[in-house]
Amino acid sequence: MRRPPLETHPGTTIRTATAAAGRLSHVRWIAGGTGAGKSTLAIILARRHGAVIYRGDLAQHTWLPRCTPRRHPHFHAARDEPPGSLWDSRDPDEACGFAQRVVAETFAFEVEDLLAMPTDRPVLVDWFGNLPSQIAPLLTRPDQAVFLLPTPEFRLAALRSRRSVPVRSLVSWGSRIPEATLAQRLARDELWDAEVRRQAAAHGNTVITMDGGRPATDLADEVAERFRLGTAA
Repeated sequence: MRRPPLETHPGTTIRTATAAAGRLSHVRWIAGGTGAGKSTLAIILARRHGAVIYRGDLAQHTWLPRCTPRRHPHFHAARDEPPGSLWDSRDPDEACGFAQRVVAETFAFEVEDLLAMPTDRPVLVDWFGNLPSQIAPLLTRPDQAVFLLPTPEFRLAALRSRRSVPVRSLVSWGSRIPEATLAQRLARDELWDAEVRRQAAAHGNTVITMDGGRPATDLADEVAERFRLGTAA
């Protein structure tokens, strides 16, 4: 069953989210820091429980035609920047602030997308850009969301693994030498993680520290129970 999306735009995100909460009770949110294993977890859960994955990193490309300079100034500016340019003129604190402004501007697009999806099965949202304060009004209970935050060692290994894949390296670092911006990237991500922890504590959300110390399948068991996904498919 498909339902028409609510009219959403920046500036009315909280009002829109509150109105949409009951219509998104089948949605589960997997968010947190970069390199934490969000996509791996989502894939395991989807396979086990017949869920659909909504991938924010892919969906954001569909948001581009919908953005305007007036209503989405930061996202509109970012669309014209070459890969890796985030680090050219911004220190880690500025990069973190810029990322928060971009996700604030585009959150309404994500809500519209989710409202338009079928409701006959769970939907797993896999997206770095969801902060606890944004999605809190969309939750009918706090355990609809988990936030994965990696240890520095876990993240460093993940980012270096991505760097070994040319297309992923291009997206993250552009054509420059990756090591030149790796420290900036790690520092930005630490700031983002700190904000996630602060907001999650305020909203009663679950934060899971990822250190590679247990199998992803075991983590999926824990999260499936929190999500109340029921019997595995």
